[in-house]
Amino acid sequence: MAGVTDLPFRVLCKEKGASLVYTEMVSAKAMHYKDKKTFEIARTHPDEMPIGVQIFGHEPDIMAEAAAWLSKQPNIALIDINMGCPAPKIVKNGEGAALMRKPDLVRQIVRETVRASQKPVTVKIRKGWDESSANAAQIASICEEEGAALVTVHGRTRDQQYSGTVDLDCIRKVKQALTIPVTGNGDIRSPEDALRMFEETGCDAVMVGRGAQGNPWIFENIVSYIYNHTYNRNVSNQERLKTILKHYELMEKYKGERAAMLEMRKHVAWYLQGLPGSARVKTEIFKTCDINHAKRIIREYLVSI
Repeated sequence: MAGVTDLPFRVLCKEKGASLVYTEMVSAKAMHYKDKKTFEIARTHPDEMPIGVQIFGHEPDIMAEAAAWLSKQPNIALIDINMGCPAPKIVKNGEGAALMRKPDLVRQIVRETVRASQKPVTVKIRKGWDESSANAAQIASICEEEGAALVTVHGRTRDQQYSGTVDLDCIRKVKQALTIPVTGNGDIRSPEDALRMFEETGCDAVMVGRGAQGNPWIFENIVSYIYNHTYNRNVSNQERLKTILKHYELMEKYKGERAAMLEMRKHVAWYLQGLPGSARVKTEIFKTCDINHAKRIIREYLVSI
C-alpha cells in the first residue's frame, strides 16, 4: 500500500506475525530513470525477510529491467507485478488495474519479467476492470502459462475500487482454474474474515491490506485463530501504547526523526480510531512538531482511559 507499507511498518508487521510482507508499489519506469526516491521505496532490510518487491508499469522491457536488478538484491524473496491498483493516476497511464483490459500485454509483461528475474515472479490482479468484463480467471491463467509462481486476487473490479464487498466466488473460480498457489485478498479485517476467505475460496494464503492499518496484531491473531480457534479480541491500552512507541522507534531508526514525526501522524490516527476522546489527541499530535511531546501525549492519553 502506497504511503503505508514502508520499511518500519513492514518490520513491525513481521514482528506481529506476518509471514511475508511487500514493499509499497515501485515504479519500474522511475527505476529506469534512476529516481532516488523510488530506490528508497524499494530499500529492504534483513529484519523483514522474506520480503517481496511490488513493481508496476506497462512496458514489458522496462518491467523486465526493474525485475532483473531487484532480483539480484539481498533480502528480496520475490518480484510481484501489480495489475490491481485502481488509483486514477496509475490507470490513466495504462498501469495497475488498467492491464486487466489488455490480456496480450499481460502475457508479454509476465513473460519478460519472469525471464529477467532471478527470483520467483508473482502477480496481483483484480476481478476485472468492471462487471461486464470480469476476467480474473483468464488473466490469472495467462500469468500461470507465462511462468508466474503465484497469483493474488482482489475480489473487486477496478470500477468498484474499494466500495461494496469482495467477491469470494471470483477468487474461488481463479483457484479452480490454476495449479499454482492463489492468494485471496480483500475485506480481511479480522481473523474470522481470513478463515471465511480460506473456507469459501479454497485459496492457499490470504493477503491483508487496509485491515492492518492501526491493527498490526491482525497477523498473529489470524494465525492463532486458524490453528487454535481462539485469539486475543481486546488489545489492552498497554499493548497499544507499546506498539505505537515501537512503531515510532522503527520510524526513527530507518527514516529519521523528522520523517517519524510527520509520517506517524496517520498511523497514530489509525491506532486510536474508535477510542473515546481520541479526536482531541489526534489534533494535538498533528499540531506538535516535537516527537517526544507527541509520545508523551499518547502515553498520557492511553493511561487515562
